[in-house]
Amino acid sequence: MMRVPVVIMRGGTSKGVFLDYKDMPDDRSLWNDFLLDIMGSPDRRQIDGIGGANSLTSKAAIIRKSGLNDIDVEYTFAQVSIDNQLVDFKGNCGNISSAVGPYAIQQGLVPAIEPITRVKILNTNTQKVIIAEVEVENGRVKTDGLCSIPGVPGTGSPIYLSFTNAEGAVTGKLFPTGNPTDRIQTPNGDIDISIIDVANPLVFVKAEDVGLNGSELPNEFTAEKLAELEEIRSIAAEMCQFSTKQEATKKSPAVPKMTIISPPTTYKDVTGIERYGSDMDCTIRMMSMQKPHQALAITGAICTTAGAFLKDTILSDVISVEQDVIRLGHPAGIMETKVDLIAGHLNAIKVVRTARMIFEGYVYTKKDYHFSYMLA
Repeated sequence: MMRVPVVIMRGGTSKGVFLDYKDMPDDRSLWNDFLLDIMGSPDRRQIDGIGGANSLTSKAAIIRKSGLNDIDVEYTFAQVSIDNQLVDFKGNCGNISSAVGPYAIQQGLVPAIEPITRVKILNTNTQKVIIAEVEVENGRVKTDGLCSIPGVPGTGSPIYLSFTNAEGAVTGKLFPTGNPTDRIQTPNGDIDISIIDVANPLVFVKAEDVGLNGSELPNEFTAEKLAELEEIRSIAAEMCQFSTKQEATKKSPAVPKMTIISPPTTYKDVTGIERYGSDMDCTIRMMSMQKPHQALAITGAICTTAGAFLKDTILSDVISVEQDVIRLGHPAGIMETKVDLIAGHLNAIKVVRTARMIFEGYVYTKKDYHFSYMLA
């Protein structure tokens, strides 16, 4: 048993364990075992660790001060499986990214500059840069404010995230298959899909093509429908060359992310609030680790926004781009993204989140690992 410093933070609609790179095991090959150990996986309740028994709360962020020019901190994201002996490092999490700036300031990795501290973050999973604008007051990160985001109770200080040049984040290609649209064979017939890699690779399907109306809430997806959607996602994983279709659920469970898109429609969200089709540009439902996402992944919103500006994808059939703000209707409400266009080229996409520190202390491991900081 060993004692390791940790911070637990909420970032957007996700929650994760934040660790300083120097507090990780020296041997990188032990990172998987270490993260599974402290999170209490595999176990659906994560009863013997600090995981939250949900894919949105079974995440980790590993951060260090960067030695690179014009980069403040380097951040590695880890999606820790609940059911399997697996930690997925393939993609990034936009919601967890929103807490990286506040963490870096609070831990002294970046100096606090009032009233706004701009933190330039390199996500090592995707080798893409994210710029966070964090409010600072009296030398500390400000957490109180009037910004509210769907899926999080209460309000907080706004954190603006800008994703720049996010194309090909994981696969190196905007269209991993080389095509804006592909037709695939499924047990329920042939359907069109679009696989797009911006901030994270997503596989898009039209709700009507998979027997849905697009306004379903997370508890309305049957086990049979989830299995059907995972079959499509697994085919897409093979097309991205992440794994074979048969092994995709085990070897590449987090990417590509299954995303169901449909035209704007009026529905009641998970809190019972009526969301009107006139207030959104599309309806979107995502899967997270084979389960319905309770809200919307930030990287999913970024990829969907970028896809709306691309020709010949199934998104271009659904979303009509008439302004620089895209409104996405998800199970917990409506998320807005703002695009920055330079000469017609998509330069950056910005979203607003809130984040806060929940806990700072130590976690105790079940096994022994070698840590350099313990020898200092």
